[in-house]
Amino acid sequence: MKKKLVSVLLCLAMVATMAVGCGGSGEEENTEGAATEEESSEEETEAVSEDTLFGQALAQVDEDLAPLPEKGTGKKLAAIESTLSNSFWVTMQEGYEDAAEEYGVTIDIQATDSDTDTAGQLDIMNNMLVKDYEAIAVSPLTEDCLISGIVEANKNDIKVITTGNEVNEEALEAAGGYLDAKITVDFHNQGVLGAQYIIDKTGGEGKVAVIAGNEGATQSDARRDGAKETFEEAGMEVVAVEQCDFDAQKAYDAAAALIEANPDLVGITCGNDDMALGVVRALEEKGVKDQVMVVGVDFTEEAKAAIEEGTYDATVAMSPYLMGREGVIIMLKALEGQDVSEVGDSTPMAVVDETNVDQMSDWR
Repeated sequence: MKKKLVSVLLCLAMVATMAVGCGGSGEEENTEGAATEEESSEEETEAVSEDTLFGQALAQVDEDLAPLPEKGTGKKLAAIESTLSNSFWVTMQEGYEDAAEEYGVTIDIQATDSDTDTAGQLDIMNNMLVKDYEAIAVSPLTEDCLISGIVEANKNDIKVITTGNEVNEEALEAAGGYLDAKITVDFHNQGVLGAQYIIDKTGGEGKVAVIAGNEGATQSDARRDGAKETFEEAGMEVVAVEQCDFDAQKAYDAAAALIEANPDLVGITCGNDDMALGVVRALEEKGVKDQVMVVGVDFTEEAKAAIEEGTYDATVAMSPYLMGREGVIIMLKALEGQDVSEVGDSTPMAVVDETNVDQMSDWR
């Protein structure tokens, strides 16, 4: 199942057209009575709702995952997220929970307090393994930290899938384990998109920097490498690559030091919105935000507000809510014996800035 960036961008361009097309001229006489008029109004509202970007993406996910699993089975599921201190993962939790309610199953969602607590995340998984969960979705903090837990789950015939963050499959296979399914994201392309935005806006000239998350984490390394490679290919000078562990304060400190050492800096890409907003704060306090473009990833509520306010340049949006929904559906399909080995990259992406943020009002 693939979601192409171009399809999302086309949707962005089409939203205004569809909104106009759904409205009537207001000049034609209604000859079918008040009841018919009310029914027409209700249908129109429903159609507009279905035509929002988020509504289209949700419908596409369900279409791509067909045949969908049976509802009302009462299956017991679990999910391990990276952290619930970041709104991205809170939104994914909502996706898990809403899908579980819709499908008549239960789900236990847990996470560590920190993006770096790999031992704590493995403890969570080991504790889940002694309960009666039939499937577990995991978003590992690093590619290797949950391998022993996955192997143990395999031994106990518990289905295991990954959502977003990946596992070192060579190491997993060497340990005697396997995954039942993977919901992947093109994290490298997210880094490429962020860097390309800055390149396009600056004409590809000047000094730039990359603020990355946890070293060894799938999404962090891929976003970092995608951005760095894209800048270098365009001929821009990458003055620094800073590992800031998805921590806003560390990103703030790094940005403050970067602008002191490089007062002619023109752009910074960040591995998520939390770090990007920390960078924005540092640049604002230094009085140089207008000269430095900042682009992140995720499109959190805080990022959306900052873009609307004009303090944050852009972010690469993805849908944690839909990833959570997909996680529930894939676990249930796996438990039914359906083939879920080819799920793959299933997350729509789009670059969001001041020009299109108003079209993303219901995105989550």
